[in-house]
Amino acid sequence: MGTTASTAQQTVSASAPFEGLQGGGTMDGRHSLSVHSFQTPGLANSKAKSIIPNKVAPVVITYNCKEEFQIHDEPLKAHYTLGRLSDATPEHYLVQGRYFLVRDVAEKMDVLGTLRSCGAPNFRQVQGGLIVFGMGQPSLSGFRKVLQKLQKDGHKECIIFCVREEPVLFLRADEDFVPYTPRDKQNLHENLQGLGPGVQAESLELAIRKEIHDFAQLSENTYHVYHNTEDLRGEPHAVAIRGEDDIHVTEEVYKRPLFPQPTYRYHRLPLPEQGAPLEAQFDAFVSVIRETPGLLLLRDVHGPPPALLFSCQTGVGRTNLGMVLGTLILFHHSGTASRLEAVPPKTKPLPMEQLQVIQSFLHTVPQGRKMVEEVDRAITACAELHDLREVALENQKKLEGVRLDSPAQGSSSQHGVRQRAVWSLERYFYLIVFNYYLHEQYPLAFALSFSRWLCAHPELYRLPMTLSSAGPVAPGDLIAKGSLGLDDLVSPDALSTVREMGVANFRRVSRMPIYGTAQPSAKALGSILAYLTDAKRKLRQVVWVSLREEAVLECDGHSHSLRWPGPPMTADQLENLETQLKAHLNMPPPGTEGPRTHRFQMCLTMQEVFSQHRGACPGLTYHRIPVPDFCAPREEVVMKVVQLLPDGHRVKKEVDAALDTVSETMTPMHYHLREIIICTYRQAKAAKSEPEAQRLQLRSLQYLERYVCLVLFNAYLHLEKAGSWRRPFSTWMREVASKAGVYEILNHLGFPELESMEDQPFSRLRCRWQEQSHSLEPLAAGDFL
Repeated sequence: MGTTASTAQQTVSASAPFEGLQGGGTMDGRHSLSVHSFQTPGLANSKAKSIIPNKVAPVVITYNCKEEFQIHDEPLKAHYTLGRLSDATPEHYLVQGRYFLVRDVAEKMDVLGTLRSCGAPNFRQVQGGLIVFGMGQPSLSGFRKVLQKLQKDGHKECIIFCVREEPVLFLRADEDFVPYTPRDKQNLHENLQGLGPGVQAESLELAIRKEIHDFAQLSENTYHVYHNTEDLRGEPHAVAIRGEDDIHVTEEVYKRPLFPQPTYRYHRLPLPEQGAPLEAQFDAFVSVIRETPGLLLLRDVHGPPPALLFSCQTGVGRTNLGMVLGTLILFHHSGTASRLEAVPPKTKPLPMEQLQVIQSFLHTVPQGRKMVEEVDRAITACAELHDLREVALENQKKLEGVRLDSPAQGSSSQHGVRQRAVWSLERYFYLIVFNYYLHEQYPLAFALSFSRWLCAHPELYRLPMTLSSAGPVAPGDLIAKGSLGLDDLVSPDALSTVREMGVANFRRVSRMPIYGTAQPSAKALGSILAYLTDAKRKLRQVVWVSLREEAVLECDGHSHSLRWPGPPMTADQLENLETQLKAHLNMPPPGTEGPRTHRFQMCLTMQEVFSQHRGACPGLTYHRIPVPDFCAPREEVVMKVVQLLPDGHRVKKEVDAALDTVSETMTPMHYHLREIIICTYRQAKAAKSEPEAQRLQLRSLQYLERYVCLVLFNAYLHLEKAGSWRRPFSTWMREVASKAGVYEILNHLGFPELESMEDQPFSRLRCRWQEQSHSLEPLAAGDFL
C-alpha cells in the first residue's frame, strides 16, 4: 500500500487569531491562531510503479491500482515569510510570519545578582520568613540549580508556578537550553500580550517549535535568533536545529527535572502583565491550593505547608503579584492574617484610602479596613523589588498631574498615563477582593470558586467603576476635558413634537398618566406643565423624574449637558456638580491666560428651573435618578423609580405587556426593546470595523441585561407583594436572586444559540459594568428607545 497523506496544509488551531497581538492587546482580545505545520516522512511504499503529478499533489499508483496522495519530502516554502531587522542583517524566516525570536533574559535584568549563585535572576524569598519565593526565567540548568537550593534549604514540598502568558521556547546552547520569546519588529522589548480567549501558551509553543524545526530544514539545519536588539552588530546568531529535541517548550523545562521529585509540582498560571487577573485565573490558582492538603485547614495534616515559587520573565511584576497571592494564602493558613507584624515599610504609610474605590470598599464590606491592612502587609513583605501599593499611588499622582497641567489634552500619552493608573489600581483592588474571598472561603476549604463567590457579591463588581476617580476635579477642568454642548444637537425629534410642545419626543403611554420626553428648557417645561394641568387632563400632581446621568444646565434659555469621561455619579454628586459648574460659568472672564470657557448671560441648575414653576404648579415635585444609556439600571435605581410613582406597584404590569404598551408611543421606525436586542447583535456581526463591532456587541448585551433586569423586577413585585415591598429590590437581589444564581447567569450573558460565549469578553459582568466608567459616547441619530 502507498502512504495515505495529503500535502494540503495542516492547521493547528487555538481558536483565536494570533496576528496583531503585540502592544495593546488584553486578555479579552478577540484573536485566533493558525499555524501551518508539515510532516516530512519519505515515501512509505517502495513498490509504487509510477508517479503521475497533478495540480493537487503527486498521485501514487500502487500495484492494487488505488490512487493515493503522497506527502512531499520538502516543506512548501510558499507558506513562510522572510524578514530582517535592518538592511545590514541577513534575511530569515519569521515565526508566525511576523515575529523575531529574541533572547528572553538579559544580564541587566538581574537586579539582585542571583543568576549565577541561585540559577535564576532576582531569586528571593518573602520577608518575614514565609516560604514564598519569586524568580525570573531560568534556563534548564538554572532551574535545576534552583531546585537544588530549595532542597538544600529543607523544603520537602514545593509548588512552582510559571505565571507567563506569552510563549517561551528554549533552544539548545551547549549543555543547556536557553529561553527565547517571539517579538514584534515594532516593539522588540515587549513580549506578546493578549493571546485571547481559548489560546493556550502551551499549544502555541508546540506549534512554534514545529515551525522553527521546519525553518531549520530550509536553512541547513540552523535558525536565526537575536541576543541584543539594541546593537545589531553581530546579529543575528545562527542556532543549530537538527531535530525537535533541540527545542524545548516551557513545560518540558520545568517538568522534566521534577520527574524524580513527586512532592515538587509545576503549574502554568498565566497572569496579565498589566491590570488584575480575570476571575478564571483566580479560579485556577484556587484550584491548585484546594488540591494541596498542606495548604488547607485539615485536622489530619501535620508539618509545614509546601513552599510556593512564582516565576515570570524578570521576576518582578507578575512574579510579585503571584508572591502576594501566595503570602495571603499563608497568612490565612497560619491564622496570623490579623496579628502578623508587618515588615517595616521603607516610607511612611501610603494614603490609599483617599481613592474612591477603596473608600467604597470600606463602606460596603464589614471589617473592610482589616482586609485592606492585611493586603498592605502582604504587599510590604513582597516589596523588595516591586511595591504594588506604591506603584498604584504613584500612577494616580501622575494622572492628577496630567489633569492639572493639560486638562484639555487628549493625546495618546495622557491616555497611557490614565490606563496605567487604572491597571495598577485595579490590581491592588482585586487583591483586596481576593483577601475578602479568603476570609469567607478559606475556612470552608474553598467550597465556592472565586468567580461563583464574586457572583454572590455583585456589589463588588460595581466598585471598580470608580477606579479612574482619585478625587474631585475642578469645574474648569471638567469643561475643558469634557464636552459642554447643546442638548438640541443630541436629541433628534423623532416624534415631531417640538413645534407643538417645545420639546422633542413628548408622548404618553396609552391609558396611563405616564409621559416621556427629551430634556426640556425652562420655557418648554412651562408648556408641558400647562398641558398636563389644563381643563382636559386636570392633573394636580406631577412627579418629574430626570434620568440624566450627566450634569445639565439651563444657559440662556437652552439646556446644555456636560459629558465627560469618568465614573458614574449619584444624584447628589450630579446636582453638586451642576451648582459648581454654574458658579464657574458665572465668574468674571479670566485674563488671556488659561483655557477659554463658555460664557452665558444666565445659567440655572435643574433644581432652579423646576423651582421657578412650582408657583404655577404647586403639585410639581422633581427627582434626579441617573440611569446609564443602554445599560440596565442599578438595583437601587429601579426601587427608587417605583417608590416615587403614586400606586406604582399597582399600575406595574407584566414586563412584556408594559414594553408593548410603551412601544406604541413610538413611531414604526423605532424598535421594541426585545427587537433592538437582536437587531443590535446583527449590526455588530455586519460591522465593517472591529471597534464598531465591539461597540455594538457591548450595546446588544447591555440591552439584553436591561431586559433581564425588568424581568427580575417583575418577579420581585410578585414575590414581595405580600410584604408590601418592605424589602428593597437591591436587598432582594442580594438575599434572594443572587443565591438562586441570577448573577452567574448575568456573568455568562450572551447568545449561546448563535455563537460561542467563550470568545466574548463582554459576556462577563466585570467587563460590561466597567465599560460604564469609560468615555461617554454621544447618542447617534438612531439611538431611540
